[in-house]
Amino acid sequence: MPTTTEQTTAPIAEINCDELIGVFTNFLQFDVANGNASGDTIVTYWNQVKQYLEWCRNSAIDPRGATRETIKIYRWWLLEQRGYKPKTIAIKLTAVSRLYDAAMEYGLIGSNPAWGIKPPTESIDPAARITYLEQGEATTLLQSISTNLPLKTLRDKFLLGVMTLEGTRTVEMYRLNVGDVVRQGQRVGLKVSSKRHTRVVPLIPQLAQILEAYLAMRRGDGFDCMVDSPLSINLSHCGRGERLSRRGIRQVVDKYLQATNLKYMEGRTLSTHSLRHTAGTLALRNGASLRQVQDLLGHADPRTTAIYAHVGDRWENNPALKVGIDLL
Repeated sequence: MPTTTEQTTAPIAEINCDELIGVFTNFLQFDVANGNASGDTIVTYWNQVKQYLEWCRNSAIDPRGATRETIKIYRWWLLEQRGYKPKTIAIKLTAVSRLYDAAMEYGLIGSNPAWGIKPPTESIDPAARITYLEQGEATTLLQSISTNLPLKTLRDKFLLGVMTLEGTRTVEMYRLNVGDVVRQGQRVGLKVSSKRHTRVVPLIPQLAQILEAYLAMRRGDGFDCMVDSPLSINLSHCGRGERLSRRGIRQVVDKYLQATNLKYMEGRTLSTHSLRHTAGTLALRNGASLRQVQDLLGHADPRTTAIYAHVGDRWENNPALKVGIDLL
């Protein structure tokens, strides 16, 4: 087990993080995303930093005197004691590094002990994490939702259709307002906001028709359709008319995945994010270019999009098929 050599320790009662918390608060407000960070981003940073400061307190470590060794021990604790995956640890270490960036900027410390501390190596093939629907399964899922029934089914058909065919993230659907519907002549799209970027997602004509029917029925049922009202609204008795939460979106998706027996299958469990994977994988398989899919999904790095191409190619062009040996 690692030791805590070279780090500054102090009795728990004597450790005061007020200055660190103060400068980090300013950093979140004025520096993250050039002062335009989303509420979700701020909450994420705060939660990660809070966990780190709590670990310091429980370990009798003054975070103002942390060294690279301190951060490495914290990384070990996250991996071995808490069982976090490397990708999650990367997010947590980034938040800690930003905490010390803020402390440096305000003159509390001379150097950032978290600089250059990398997360554990990811041993899983990135392509192995991709779960998606085959084209026939995606068709079954979407056609299982009627468009002739109440407002809720129109909302659900639109939600699942956009996520499955256009690849939008759950958080992007959650943030959408009625005013984010974009019209260009006969074309309709959605202006979606991710962590760093805003992009327009063009809707295929059938999705545009479903959207228009949903909004028309929503107005007829007396729900607010002002530009700043949420696009996806809660239609249950509790919270009726309010913004459908991210958890609510996941529940809607799971409801239809389970109803069509697609949620749990041998060797594969699908989640809401699997719909995004479906959009990327099927688009590439059906002839879309890597750049087109990158733009559609809003990937900053084309290497992320290339994972979908790798997944499809692995199954479609297995080199073992070229050997030609008949086993039966």
